[in-house]
Order: sequence, then structure tokens, then C-alpha cells
Amino acid sequence: MKKLLIPFMLLVALVISACGESNGAKEPAKEEDKAPTTITYESENGPIEVPANPKRVVALANAGFVMALDVNIVGVDSWSKANKRYEPYIKDAVEVSDESLEKIIELEPDLILALPTSKNLDKLAEIAPTVTYTYGKVDYLTQHIEIGKLLNKEDEARAWVDDFKARAGKAGEEVRAKIGEDATVSVMENYAKELYVFGDNWGRGTEILYQEMKLKMPEKVKEMALKEGYYALSAEVIPEYAGDYMILSSDGADNSFKETESYKNIPAVKNNRVFEADASEFYFNDPITLDFQLDFFIDSFKNSK
Repeated sequence: MKKLLIPFMLLVALVISACGESNGAKEPAKEEDKAPTTITYESENGPIEVPANPKRVVALANAGFVMALDVNIVGVDSWSKANKRYEPYIKDAVEVSDESLEKIIELEPDLILALPTSKNLDKLAEIAPTVTYTYGKVDYLTQHIEIGKLLNKEDEARAWVDDFKARAGKAGEEVRAKIGEDATVSVMENYAKELYVFGDNWGRGTEILYQEMKLKMPEKVKEMALKEGYYALSAEVIPEYAGDYMILSSDGADNSFKETESYKNIPAVKNNRVFEADASEFYFNDPITLDFQLDFFIDSFKNSK
């Protein structure tokens, strides 16, 4: 009887052991537990399915917003490629345009950003999901949040916006306390031998100065540039648009206007209150550019007379 009992007990032990191993093993992941590979983004042209975690982005526009959210860019527009502030983020990216379709195909993007005016949008959409943004349709900070949504990084985008507004607001209070609440600031650019003055939403630091820091715009600038965003000038009329302080960005192509008597006699020029910058670093209003511009303004006003 004992001889029959021992094999039986061994069999029971083996069964219990097998059940224990089965219970301890991980169950296959349920389909609903897996992270989605795509998300639906509500673009200005309607819903579009995009990668939940894009790895290879071609940015024909809005590249700085993508860089700021630490998403890999494999192809980028020429304006961004020429911006040395962007270089650490796109040193390996290929310069492309809306016409270099074969080059874009070779890059194997999983997402493309473009302008609604870009050429070949239908063909680009065949290569990868293509999302367009109309410049100025939303304000510059909302634009960052929108691209955060597109890249599935909305929380990161919102956190940066909140932090930036706090920093810029504080800087504005400090600058106004130094230069006076009524002091005016104008933003001008010398590009391709043309002169422009800007309103409050056309890059070049205008969003920071006028919207966040709440500095004042000269009345003439407000009259001519506020609505359209910019206004072309001749060298002779610069004094009419010059504020107590001037931000002057330039591509360095032609600075002959600075040798004219009308320019030299501007109070801001005579008082060393012209802050000069490289135009290529000042065009945009993405987080990388905005952080650079804010630091530039803080240092410039701090060291001004």
C-alpha cells in the first residue's frame, strides 16, 4: 500500500508545482494594454492619424517647435538650417524643400510639417502624414501647445509656456522699472538691403517685448505696422519709427544706412540704446528662439544707459 501511495503523492506534487509555475508566469499583454502606435490629431484641416511617437520628422516649417520638444528631425527647411541657434538640434538633418520629393522619400519620414502654401502637399501626404499650420492663425504660445499635441507631448509644451510667461513677465517688470513705464521700443530689421519695422506678432522678439514684457510701441509703428505685422521703410524715415530704445537685427548685407546723418542723430543711436542682433537668430518665435531672445533683452536692457 505504501509503495502505491508514494508514486501518487509524487504525481500530486508535480501537478501543484506546474500550477504554481503557471500562476507565477506573466500573462500575455492584452491588446488594450499596449501603447497605441498612432494618435488622431485635430489639425486645421480636420482629423489626421499621426505616429504616437514620431522618430523621423521632416520639418518644412515650424522646425524650432519640434526641436524644443526633443523630437528627431531628419529633414529641415533652408531658413532653419541657416540658423546657428538650431545647429545642435539639426546638425545631421538634411536641407530639403517642398520640391525635393525624392530626397524626402529617401529620408523615410514618419511625419511631415509644412505650410498650407507649400507645394506638393498631396504628394508629401503620400510619403508620410503631413500636417500644415497657417502662420498667425493661433498665437505663438498656442502654436507650441498645438505642436505639442501633434507630437504627443502636450504636457511638456504647456509646462514650458507657463514657465516662459512667468520669466518674461518678471523681466518686463524689471525693465520697465529701469527705463520707465512710458519709454518706447521699436523693432527693426535690415534684410536683403531692405528695412522693416515690426508690430507685436511677427517674430524678431516682438512677442516678448510687446506682449509679455508689456513695453510700449512708438505711435508711428503702431499706426503702420501693428495690423499687418510689418512695414517696409526707407532709410530717410527711420527716425519717425525709432523708439527710445531700438532692436535692430541684420543679415549684414548692407549697413550703409547706419552712416547717414539721419540715423546717427536718432536719440537711441546717440545714447547707445540700439541693441543689434543677427537676423538669422531672430526670425522665429519658437521656444529655442524665444529663450535666446529673452536672455538677449534682459542682458541688453540691464547693461543699457
